[in-house]
This record gives sequence, C-alpha cells and structure tokens, in this order.
Amino acid sequence: MKITKKMLDNYQKYKREIPLLRAELNNMKTTDAGYGSSTVFDYRSGYPKPQSVVGFDRERYIRRQKALSERETAIQTVEKWIEEIPDTETRVVFRMRYIEGKKWEKIAKKLGYHGNPDYPRRYVRDKYLIKCGIR
Repeated sequence: MKITKKMLDNYQKYKREIPLLRAELNNMKTTDAGYGSSTVFDYRSGYPKPQSVVGFDRERYIRRQKALSERETAIQTVEKWIEEIPDTETRVVFRMRYIEGKKWEKIAKKLGYHGNPDYPRRYVRDKYLIKCGIR
C-alpha cells in the first residue's frame, strides 16, 4: 500500500476507531444489536400483505469488518513506513507527530527549536514528503 498524506493525517482517527469497531462487531455477535428487520410482501392471500422479517444483518457486519481491516492495514502501513525512514531527526518528527499525536510546538521544543515551531513541519516533514513524492 502506498503512503499518502491523507493516511498520515487519518492515523490518529483510525487508532481511535479500531476499538470502537471491535466493540461494535462483538456487540453485533453477542447481543441483539446485530439483528435487523426488513419488510417483504406476502402474496399468499392473493394481494400484497407486508410482513416483517427479522434476522442477522450480515451486510452491515461485513461492512464493519471491512472498515476494521482497512483501518488496521493503514495503521500498520504508516507505522512501518515511519520506522523505515533512514534519517533519525525526520523519523523522530514523524513518530512524534503521527504516532504520538504531539503538536508542532512541542515537537519543535523537543528538537531544540523553541523560537521556531514551524521548523519541524516545514523543513523536516514537508521536505521529506516532497522528496518521497507524497502530496
């Protein structure tokens, strides 16, 4: 899977969604939350009579499983990509920003750029993204 800026930006969001999706899938399997109803027409009497049909909503369950799988794959891809960055300073900036979710001001302070919070964003991250061809 190719890294995109959107994947990097969505990393924290996906990390928060994974436990929610797992809980929802577990809830669907163990409680009535997985059941849905549909209306069909019964023509046994010669005219359409609406009847309710209740059962497990497999389509919704499969959609949630697919979303969970996509998010887990995206997270693993981003983490692997960050860990493979050869330059230490760049790797630390990406790890602090995306994996740890720190603000640019804190990252700049940790790197020793107290007066310039834009330095890690503009001269480390943006420069590396352009070098890799990521927009």
